[in-house]
Amino acid sequence: MNLSHLFIRRPVGTTLLAIGLFLLGAVAYNFLPVASLPSIDFATIRIAATRPGADPETMAATVAAPLERHIGEIAGVTELTSTSTLGTTSIAVQFDLNRNIDAAARDVQAAINASAADLPADMPQTPFFKKSNPTAAPVLILGLTSETMSPTSIYDVADTVIAQRVSQIEGVADVTVTGADQPAVRVQVNPAAVASMGIGLDDVRSAIVNANAIGPGRRVRGAEPAAHHRD
Repeated sequence: MNLSHLFIRRPVGTTLLAIGLFLLGAVAYNFLPVASLPSIDFATIRIAATRPGADPETMAATVAAPLERHIGEIAGVTELTSTSTLGTTSIAVQFDLNRNIDAAARDVQAAINASAADLPADMPQTPFFKKSNPTAAPVLILGLTSETMSPTSIYDVADTVIAQRVSQIEGVADVTVTGADQPAVRVQVNPAAVASMGIGLDDVRSAIVNANAIGPGRRVRGAEPAAHHRD
């Protein structure tokens, strides 16, 4: 005797069972979770590199291109986008959904190490990366103001104290500090005056570099250069 024969011989029981399943489905329908934008964790890693004083075209050719060449060889890369601005390059690497983010991070680090020989020697630090989620949004924004502290001091407290403490909270993935008002030295050179003294702009730049214990610093103030994007 098969299963269908049992239902045929007991039509009343079959009808009650069907009604019960219908009622159960009708009640459960109201509890089904529905998301118009389902939560998907894209395996995305962002790489940042700096070269003070370099224009966007130079950053794209000397920094972004070598990194893209090595990163593009990683298996599972679905999208590679770089943005180069004055002195900085940011590269977003997105992997397919079945790629483990931790394994992808190790491959990215290996690609950065492999590209070290092709990168300029005057970069103040090696490129660094962090895991990212392009669909994520800030869940908490803190604003700091003070009537007695300077903006530089406020930023220093936010960067060295508050951000460090918040990043140690369990579940916090990323902490970003913006609105910086950091001290900087800007040198405006009178071309006619330095020319009359037999001093060139390269001599001025060299003097600034030699007097700077952190690293080279120079910037020509003029028209704001456009960002250089590569997809």
